[in-house]
Amino acid sequence: MSDQTTKSGVRTGLFIGGEERHTSDVIAIADPGKPGVIVGEAASASAQDVADAVAAAKGAFPAWSALSPQERAAKMAAAIEGVAEFRDEDAAILSQENGKVRFEAWVDAFVFEIRWGLALSLADEVDASKVLEPIPGAIATRTTVRHQALGVVTVIVPFNWPIAILGASVPHALLAGNTVIVKPPLSAPLATARFIQRIAEKLPAGVLNVITGADANMSGLIQNDDVAKVCFTGSVGGGKRIMEMASKSLTRVTLELGGNDAAVFLEDAIIDDTHLDRLFAAIYDTTGQICMNAKRVYVHRSRLDEVVDGLTARLEKTKLGYGLDEGTTMGPLHSPVQKAFVDELIEEAKEAGADVREFGELPGGDLAKGNFVRPAIVVDPDPNLRVVTYEQFGPVVPVLPFDTEEEAVRMANDTWGGLCGSVWTASAETANRVGTQLVCVYVWVNDHGAPRLDLRAPFGGRKQSGMGREQGIEGVRAFQDTHSVSHLDPDALATMHH
Repeated sequence: MSDQTTKSGVRTGLFIGGEERHTSDVIAIADPGKPGVIVGEAASASAQDVADAVAAAKGAFPAWSALSPQERAAKMAAAIEGVAEFRDEDAAILSQENGKVRFEAWVDAFVFEIRWGLALSLADEVDASKVLEPIPGAIATRTTVRHQALGVVTVIVPFNWPIAILGASVPHALLAGNTVIVKPPLSAPLATARFIQRIAEKLPAGVLNVITGADANMSGLIQNDDVAKVCFTGSVGGGKRIMEMASKSLTRVTLELGGNDAAVFLEDAIIDDTHLDRLFAAIYDTTGQICMNAKRVYVHRSRLDEVVDGLTARLEKTKLGYGLDEGTTMGPLHSPVQKAFVDELIEEAKEAGADVREFGELPGGDLAKGNFVRPAIVVDPDPNLRVVTYEQFGPVVPVLPFDTEEEAVRMANDTWGGLCGSVWTASAETANRVGTQLVCVYVWVNDHGAPRLDLRAPFGGRKQSGMGREQGIEGVRAFQDTHSVSHLDPDALATMHH
């Protein structure tokens, strides 16, 4: 190791075929709030380690898939028992390696546990089948359509909510009968690797595996004839690279990518403290680093000042600081690259003459060179500015006026993304009318953001926000394929003309 300070001394290994494996090469995990501080070290897998993980998952697949969904669910329920005992410890590690405040890091694992339980509640639906009856004179067969597991599945997650995001796919893939390799985020793998390994240790060897390491050695998790599917959550650019790699081996993909979500405040919107608190969280939770955060706010011109004033009042109370420190309400961005990008968006808006309002004070001391950005609102900017057209993934949001409902819908849909959106109105009828016109997969009414996502509903993206679905029975089916068995029916056959 270098002479950099190691804060927690955390070191994680690989978990392959039921055994922990340490590597001579390790990845030093930096603290985004305190430059020069190393949170811990993660194992750095070789290409052979990756191949071994695929082989272990392939070897475990026949026995795991042969179990009934109910038997798999029972083993999965036993595997997650006791995991909450480590939630505080994991939250502290995740806060240090990610940068977000401790409470959000705590919620990360809690959401995984909820999603795991909701997946297990679907056990009786997993093997549901339908029978296609013969049609006399036309079709002489009786066909039963069932579902089968795909095989080995790789799940790759980003830094922002890594454990919670795994909960949207890993339990569904396992319940469907697949075996899984989890790839935690390169820049923040420690808490995720620890968490998943605890569950994997209680499942049959090879059913759930964990690989951490440099991207250069990870292609075998995707470009491998023994990997049936890769489920990737991350940036649009990352999703395109995954899809291109997967094409070499025709590996299936589910891609949940970035978003440029619009929150639309109609003329009759309820703009009180309750709703403004919801909007504020929807924009600035996790320092803006959530794919389904509100990234653009469109407000009827007559209500614009109310929304801006409400956000301003909340931003004036923001305390930028270290995620583990008492009183901190907003941590740093995760990477220096992202900080530079968000700073650039804000500066570009200023240079274009936009009304940019920044809040809070940058911390000093050992945090002085951390990845901190003052949260900002950009009021009524040119809609062609990048702060509007790009996903900021940081604590800055444009607030733009509109005059008609039709204009609001057009502006909201005029984007590359199609993840989520929200409609704010006092009328349920209006909410449904406008909400069904938004080109995205999930729409909130009078709310927005991850805390209120219905974890039973299918979730994913349209347009460049991705493809495929997670959560719910649709999320299970994403890890299965149809399988039909057809029998000739003598009576129907006799009616056929030859």
